[in-house]
Amino acid sequence: MKRRILLVDDEIAVLLTLKAVLEISGFDVDTATSGLEGRHKLRAKPYDMVITDMRMEHEQAGRDVVGYARGLPNPPAIALLTAFPVADDDWQEMGADKMLVKPMQTRTLLEQIEALLEKHLARTGASASTPAKAGKKAAKKVAAKKAGKKAAKKAVKPVAPAKKAAKKTAVKKAAAKAVKKAAGKKAAKKR
Repeated sequence: MKRRILLVDDEIAVLLTLKAVLEISGFDVDTATSGLEGRHKLRAKPYDMVITDMRMEHEQAGRDVVGYARGLPNPPAIALLTAFPVADDDWQEMGADKMLVKPMQTRTLLEQIEALLEKHLARTGASASTPAKAGKKAAKKVAAKKAGKKAAKKAVKPVAPAKKAAKKTAVKKAAAKAVKKAAGKKAAKKR
């Protein structure tokens, strides 16, 4: 299951770039272009993480999003995204778990998001693996399951020994191909 992130930022270029980066990395991403819209989306469905800009339609818009998210029954991990860093005491006092300063390298951003999500999951007692690990495990299970089903269907029919050996090889090749294809998709997502 993909982890869901809500991005809240009034700069459309930043919003769309971050959305693309996070989706390529295996996250399910919703966006909001204002603090008000962000709060509406938080009310509508649960998120694993909220990343919000500090200054949007007014100076306190980011603070409002953080406060609303923190007040939810199952609050998500919360990161402030800003080009104007504030003191640690200020963003922590707001209720944020992390401050992300833009611009930031993609790899650094993803590492910080992963670390924050893992820390949040540990703190709340939930458990999940990273999307890459989950995707790899799921792909292997699906490939093995498909190969097993094909083998079971073919095993029901009596066949000559030569045909049986050829079919067994075909099943093995199909399973290997499915695993290789899943690994290729994972590698493509990493890029």
